Amino acid sequence: MSAVRITLNGSALRTEVEPRTSLADFVREQMNLTATHLGCEHGVCGACTVVVDGEPVRGCLTLAIACEGADVRTLEGLRDDKVMQVLVEAFHENHGLQCGFCTPGMLVTARDLIVRGKAGSDREIRLGLSGNLCRCTGYTSIVDSIRAAAEALRASDGQAARPAAG
Repeated sequence: MSAVRITLNGSALRTEVEPRTSLADFVREQMNLTATHLGCEHGVCGACTVVVDGEPVRGCLTLAIACEGADVRTLEGLRDDKVMQVLVEAFHENHGLQCGFCTPGMLVTARDLIVRGKAGSDREIRLGLSGNLCRCTGYTSIVDSIRAAAEALRASDGQAARPAAG
């Protein structure tokens, strides 16, 4: 076991992890944050996408020990984020999910696209989602959802598109 210091969803913690433990396994198994899903465990499907120091990463490919001193946000940690709230509503209104397995990774990725201003067109959204796989929806409703959220946020006061303080 090795000690690791991580800020997880805004809470500083110091804990012990096996050096080979992935970040996805750490947040799910040790921290009981189950929104981070494990699909392929090869970094292909995107279901395990989390935010590390403001950047989306594949939790299945990232070792927890490599996150020493990092700020890690899971979907649970973005609950109060304005962009995420608008996205969740847009996914609901536009039928952007079916089974829900890919949804956490899609939402984390979509939030990043919107925050970085990379959700302006369907082509841009599809390119940004290219690392996230969905076997149920055919992507059209997911793209519609992200576009609707981006448009709603652009129409708001401009404060909403900023990342949550963390």
